[in-house]
Amino acid sequence: MTEQEAIEIIKTGGVLIYPTETLFAVGADACDERAANRVSRIKGRPVSKPLPLIIGSMEQLDLVTDFASAELLKLASQFWPGSLSILVKARSELPSVVKDSRGYTSVRWTDHPLAGKLCVKARTPLIATSANMSGKPAVARAEDLDEDLVMAVEGVYDGTPGPRGGAPSTVVEPLKGGVVKIYRDGVIPRSTLVRAGFSIAD
Repeated sequence: MTEQEAIEIIKTGGVLIYPTETLFAVGADACDERAANRVSRIKGRPVSKPLPLIIGSMEQLDLVTDFASAELLKLASQFWPGSLSILVKARSELPSVVKDSRGYTSVRWTDHPLAGKLCVKARTPLIATSANMSGKPAVARAEDLDEDLVMAVEGVYDGTPGPRGGAPSTVVEPLKGGVVKIYRDGVIPRSTLVRAGFSIAD
């Protein structure tokens, strides 16, 4: 599949499997409620677990949230693009399946060149949940993708470079005063956050 074919799938409301910096993701236009709901149904993901998002540039953060706090911008300036997913108050018009009960979603500016280009060229944030059925292991190689998942989507964009594998992104929420709450330990260790001047909430 070419990059243009992948972009067309996104722009026409389809669901796509594509590489990110860590793992293969399944996603769609994060602003398209019907497509977002399909991603959730295809994965069999509990509605209590909001779908995470990626962006391809700092400018696209405005499509995800109306409120970029000083703490958020400090985290972004030090760790984006990269594998730090940050909880933000989502724009009200975003689909409910990307938001938690407080109206928050997680977003990261991906440093994977192909995933970033898809966001920029499709002009939208992308849903970026791991490309596996809920409860099954995430994968970093296209040949390990679940056949049922592949059959349920419009296509697989398997370009170069592929995902590097390993741990998923670290998920944090910025609090006031340079404090961060960690929701998932991942690629970026706590010690790196501390060295960057952040305190870890208990």
